[in-house]
Amino acid sequence: MDETYDVIVLGTGLKECILSGLLSVDGLKVLHMDRNDYYGGESTSLNLVQLWKHFKGNDKPPEQLGTSREYNVDMIPKFMMANGSLVRILIHTGVTKYLNFKAVDGSYVYKKKKIYKVPATDVEALKSPLMGLFEKRRARKFFIYVQDYDENDPKSHEKLDLNKVTAKELISKYGLEDDTIDFIGHALALHNEDSYLAQPALNFVKRMKLYAESLARFQGGSPYIYPLYGLGELPQAFARLSAVYGGTYMLNKPECKVEFDGDGKVIGVTSEGETAKCNKVVCDPSYLSDKVKKVGKVARAVCVMSHPIPDTNDSHSAQVILPQKQLGRKSDMYVFCCSYAHNVAPKGKYIAFVSAEAETDNPEQELKPGVDLLGSVDEIFYDTYDRYVPTNDHQADNCFISASYDSTTHFETTVIDVMEMYTKITGKVLDLSVDLSAASAAEE
Repeated sequence: MDETYDVIVLGTGLKECILSGLLSVDGLKVLHMDRNDYYGGESTSLNLVQLWKHFKGNDKPPEQLGTSREYNVDMIPKFMMANGSLVRILIHTGVTKYLNFKAVDGSYVYKKKKIYKVPATDVEALKSPLMGLFEKRRARKFFIYVQDYDENDPKSHEKLDLNKVTAKELISKYGLEDDTIDFIGHALALHNEDSYLAQPALNFVKRMKLYAESLARFQGGSPYIYPLYGLGELPQAFARLSAVYGGTYMLNKPECKVEFDGDGKVIGVTSEGETAKCNKVVCDPSYLSDKVKKVGKVARAVCVMSHPIPDTNDSHSAQVILPQKQLGRKSDMYVFCCSYAHNVAPKGKYIAFVSAEAETDNPEQELKPGVDLLGSVDEIFYDTYDRYVPTNDHQADNCFISASYDSTTHFETTVIDVMEMYTKITGKVLDLSVDLSAASAAEE
């Protein structure tokens, strides 16, 4: 281990694995270590026995739930936008050849205690029971504006500079009602609270376009895709990629102590008495706990069920977003469901998650609106985990620390963190102009 590396990555969580893959492809010499004897860190995938150990402290799940190894329960479940940045990164690095994706059946939004399919185009807006007749027409006009909007074609801008006009001003031009703004902002543009309304509208419009284009990509019921066997496949795929480019992976390395010189700059990592030298360290918050601060916590419920979520058209996989205003909260709540269709559970079994940024100390009470949507469950576990962000000056110490995973059930926020870290580490902006057809997803 007494070698010198360009970068040592600590932890095999999704963010760390993506960065390790990107840096390896860039030609950097990467050593990737994890104190655990399994891949994935916080974002690992558990079988049924491991799930019981994790939440109940024993390893005896009830027999009627089926074979343990047929379960792949992701601890940080997130769907991928079919045309989103994560899929572009997977194609850019060539990891897609190690993974199989499948389209996600449904994308839903919660309004007044009911769930509705998210309309994403002018045609769907006209059919949607979310809106009354006149509102449908107004929404249709707005959707057509968004669909036709092209940053490079001033004719499509209708004399609006979206770098200056705020999202709120753009929406008010079309006279949309609050409930409509709610589902457009939260279930289509995937903002998890309302501060976007005061910001320039360009990002908001781009996010709506990404949703619509992703939806059109596989003609499924949602814009999302998910790997067969769950997200646990991703860290392993990146490990294989890294090896192809000469990177080294080591699991089960206790301690992993980051070493610094007199000026506080990182010089290496020590484990089991050996030190590997490096110029930079990339890690999750647990490896450098004195350089991060707690900014919140995520509450979640993990459920095993024997049926799909009611009112989701029998979707084998689905996301439901519960906008903050509908619940009187400060941020959104998310419901994620996946099943044997994606090989994450035995035939006839479904895994559901309800997650939210914790605003109280009582996850059971707080997550009730989401859990109530699930109907009867075979088993339910509640837990919370703290969210950390880095506080260090990466230019002073050459340590690049990822932020903890948030409560969203899609990858958009995670990828923004990865891309910003990549730029800090390399000084380059990640070029994600790729041929999207390189990642295909099976319909059935």
